[in-house]
Amino acid sequence: MSFVCSGRVWKFGDNVNTDIILPGKYLMINDPAELGKHAMEGIDEGFSEKVQKGDVIVGGRNFGCGSSREHAPLSLKASGVGAVVAESLARIFYRNAINLGLPVLECRGVSGLVQEGDLIVVDVLRGEVTNRSTGRSLKTTPIPEFIVSILKSGGLVPYLKQHMDEW
Repeated sequence: MSFVCSGRVWKFGDNVNTDIILPGKYLMINDPAELGKHAMEGIDEGFSEKVQKGDVIVGGRNFGCGSSREHAPLSLKASGVGAVVAESLARIFYRNAINLGLPVLECRGVSGLVQEGDLIVVDVLRGEVTNRSTGRSLKTTPIPEFIVSILKSGGLVPYLKQHMDEW
């Protein structure tokens, strides 16, 4: 997993919930690639056809609120989204994303830093978001080391498999 991703910004507002990220009618799908085809369908029906590997979702406050379904962050990861950066993240969405190996960062002011379509660089380890279109940068809320370890492993299950011998 790369800890620096760069791509276009897909900008969304406040309170984007998991039903918008992945509508409930797709919850019976278990194939990540198929889920990725429906990412953000509740707010942008053509998102999955336009997003490119490494693109970044920038959200407002409370991104990922709503139900606790893992399908939402899984669909984003499978669609090619490299990271989600938001003013604030719903706790269960945050944890589900980390468990699945999708970098998610909180960054105050990020909504004002970028516009839809800007080129952005997200350095997860340094905790920095840079708008390549304007040259402006912001620091993110630091990620605890144990979360970095999970992300480096590709998610919680791979992390546990790698560290089983230590217990």
